[in-house]
Amino acid sequence: MTTVVAVRKGGQVALMADTLVTFGDTRLSHRMEANQKAFVVEDAQGKSIFAAAGAAAHFLVLRHALAAQPREELRLGSKDDVFRTLMRLHPVLKEHFFLQTKEDDHDPYESSQFTLLIANRAGIFGVYSYREVFEFKEFWSIGSGRSFALGAMHAAYAKARTAREIAQAGIDAACEFDRNSAGPVDVFTLKLKV
Repeated sequence: MTTVVAVRKGGQVALMADTLVTFGDTRLSHRMEANQKAFVVEDAQGKSIFAAAGAAAHFLVLRHALAAQPREELRLGSKDDVFRTLMRLHPVLKEHFFLQTKEDDHDPYESSQFTLLIANRAGIFGVYSYREVFEFKEFWSIGSGRSFALGAMHAAYAKARTAREIAQAGIDAACEFDRNSAGPVDVFTLKLKV
């Protein structure tokens, strides 16, 4: 698992992700392999930062699938834009990357199997397995350490001056208390669109 946090405050959006990978009881630290859970995508509106929680394969699959799309089709500036982009990406994931879409016999839709955070100049978007898209006004976290991170960011939000400070509080709490999260931490910041 993992912890990814994203915060918007003071005209800035910050996204941070831990770098620990776990396989059952085995930990693959950053010392052993240069693990990354977040990456930058050049989209129609500029840059977006994608981060995934869950299977380690998500990072490579998403990075390659998004890189193969025409930049003008990657629209990520609103909740509806994110949804439409992911709908266009879903058949590509199935056909070219062999995405297994079944989670449960009673699923209402095919699953994309992802839990994502996307940060860009428009804000913070969370994406879940049935392509549910949420737009977060202040902060959010995904992964196994999310509860620790959400609590720390909630406590820090009103007092801290910058998005980066709040994100740091969240990722620090997760890395301290979640056994599946550890540093070093990847840090990304962008100015919000006015």
